[in-house]
Amino acid sequence: MTDVCAVVLAAGEGTRLRPLTLTTPKPLLPVGGVSLLDRTLARLAAVGLSGPADVAVNACYLAAQIVDAVGDRARLSVEEPPALGTSGGVANLRDWIGGRGVLVCNADAYLAEGEASLRKMLDGWDGQTVRLLGVLAPGEPHLFSGHAFAGASLLPWSRVSALPVVPGELVRTVWRPAEAAGELQVVTHDGVFIDCGTPQRLAAADRHAASTKGNRP
Repeated sequence: MTDVCAVVLAAGEGTRLRPLTLTTPKPLLPVGGVSLLDRTLARLAAVGLSGPADVAVNACYLAAQIVDAVGDRARLSVEEPPALGTSGGVANLRDWIGGRGVLVCNADAYLAEGEASLRKMLDGWDGQTVRLLGVLAPGEPHLFSGHAFAGASLLPWSRVSALPVVPGELVRTVWRPAEAAGELQVVTHDGVFIDCGTPQRLAAADRHAASTKGNRP
């Protein structure tokens, strides 16, 4: 497997979660007593990615709180408003990435048994193909091989190196172009995935975490 680093996307405003996010960034909201950001960093550490040499976190909205929460656990990339989005946020870290593959994780993804899924994404990777973590979602629109995106993607340097540092989304700049070129693979997440983008979904994740206290992040 090629050399890999990780980028945690934590810059968004979380507007659908207001009023919860009026004073607290979405990644710092607790699920089962642990913030979504801490869960993501723990998941990465479990697969061998930790510290500022291997993990970066971007921030924009209420950035000071993200900076304080991360501390020295990761490289910090603070963006001036408006946020650069998923594509621009990764591109802004290009010098730090420095030729490595990038495991990009959304900080608002609740992934039960997520460590196992990240290991599947990394195992046997050729360093050229784009990999997406997905959950089976038959009948839903905008799918990738019958899967809905589940909060993590693995990107080769060849695609990251060309990304412009402007606001944009990976679905348009990397995922769909790779799919059209036959260079996208979907790795199925077999556990529970919840996109914690609304109060209802955040509450569902909290209930699940509380019911499975022994579950890994």
